[in-house]
This record gives sequence, C-alpha cells and structure tokens, in this order.
Amino acid sequence: MGQSYSAQCNLSEVPCLPGKYTGPVPAVPFEILEEIFLNLPPQQVVYVCRLVCREWKDVVDSDSLWRERCRREGYNLCDTKRLPKDWRFFYFLRRKRRNLLKNSRADESFNGWQILENGGDKWKIETVGSPPLPDDTVQKYFVTSYHTCKKCQLIDLAKEGYKPSLMDEVQPDIVISDWYAPRFDCGSLYEICVQVLDKKKVPIQTFSPDTVYFQQWNDQTWNQMTHVFKDYGPGARFIRFTHGGRDTQFWAGSYGIRVTNSSVEICHSVDRELPLELPSHVANHL
Repeated sequence: MGQSYSAQCNLSEVPCLPGKYTGPVPAVPFEILEEIFLNLPPQQVVYVCRLVCREWKDVVDSDSLWRERCRREGYNLCDTKRLPKDWRFFYFLRRKRRNLLKNSRADESFNGWQILENGGDKWKIETVGSPPLPDDTVQKYFVTSYHTCKKCQLIDLAKEGYKPSLMDEVQPDIVISDWYAPRFDCGSLYEICVQVLDKKKVPIQTFSPDTVYFQQWNDQTWNQMTHVFKDYGPGARFIRFTHGGRDTQFWAGSYGIRVTNSSVEICHSVDRELPLELPSHVANHL
C-alpha cells in the first residue's frame, strides 16, 4: 500500500458494464482502490475488477494488495527470509491448502479408502493410547495384521480445485506426510508409495522408499515419513497415495504397523517448513 497515483477509467471501453454513464470515473487514489479490493471476494477482484481498465489491473497485479490480504487473513510465512516471487499465487495456494486425503485419522471407519490387501486378521481401527502422537487431537489409527495390509486413495486434482493450467505452469509443491508406529512387543514393517500421475494415470514421479523394519521390544515411538514433489513437469492430474505393512512375527490379531494422520497438500514452496533431519532408521533406507 505505497503507490501514489490516482486511477481513471473510461467506462465506454467496458461494454459489459450496465448503465448509461460513459464518462471517466473520478480519480481514486491507489490506496483507496486497494482498500476496496481488499474487501471484495478475491475471485471477483481477479476475474471482474482486473478487467475494468489498465489502472485497476495494475492495482490487482500489485504485490502489495496480496501481501496485505495475506496479512489480514493470517496467511503467515513459515520463514520471513523466504519470500514468494508472486504474492497472488502464494495467496490463492495458501487459501486452498488443505489435506486432500479423506478420513486420514480413521474417524469414519474406512470411508474414502480403497483396501488393496487385507491379509491376516485384516485392517482394524484402534484408539490411540501411549505414547500419543505429537498432535494430540489424533485419537485413532489404522492397524495391520500378520499378512500384508495395504490401502490407497486416488486424488483427482481438478475435482479438488487445482486446474490443469495451475499444475502445468506453476507446478506447486506437493507435500506428503504419514505417521506410523510399531507395537513395542512385536516386530513390524512399514511401506509407502506415493505417485504423481498424468491424465491416463501413468506415473510422472514416484516416492517409494525402502521398507522400514522395526524389531521386537522397540520404543513404539510414532515416526513421520515426509516427501515433497517439486519440478515434476507438466501433466500432473492425479495423486495416488498407498501405504500399509504387517507384523513380522505372524501373531494372530492386530500386532502390525499402525498408521494415521496421513496428508497430501498442495502448497507454495515458501509455505512449508524446511525439511528436518530424518530419523536414522528411515534415513538409512533412502
């Protein structure tokens, strides 16, 4: 909010606007126009106001408008030293950002998930006990059995509001996260595979780390698996998220790996924490 010119538009050049008046709009300071636009729905600002005249377009295209909008709506940067090159893209990506996986915390049974393998005594859902997850709002988890259990979700990016033009031209980061833990009294293994797919569901990029193994009598700590897809090129239309595992001692019941609070998010590269050092048992397999 720091420019000083005033905006004048000739409405005769905008035939779609109603009314008989076709003279010039009275001069409006940049700061006043910006304040008006800050109080309009963002889509209306881009798809209507921006088309009125060159001066209004300049206001809509200014970084100051979208930076201030981010500030007012609480869209803060993770690191103030890393600034977006385009604040408008940052704003809309931040506004859309959410977990694209359905029922990631097992609150709705297995709704949203496709069961690929259901070995042993099958997938089950249990209540989080001790130790809790870092996010103590997570109350349930999915647990595997003594033969392989796997489940997946297919995310249609267009249906989730991410247009092909956005995915092709901007190629925002695709951030993956999954929480998993063994039982302390039974060995287990954990597997994950996440793929960015084109319109024919052919993989463009794949994240498939080596299987993670836990020995019996472990500390049953919850671990986080993370990955960021970036610079994946044009054509991303779907994301397939698959995970699961089993126990390694073939005990009847639900003694295999536990998973919960999985997430897939689309975000701007400056709208995420820099990666932390991975646990040694994970890093050794990457």
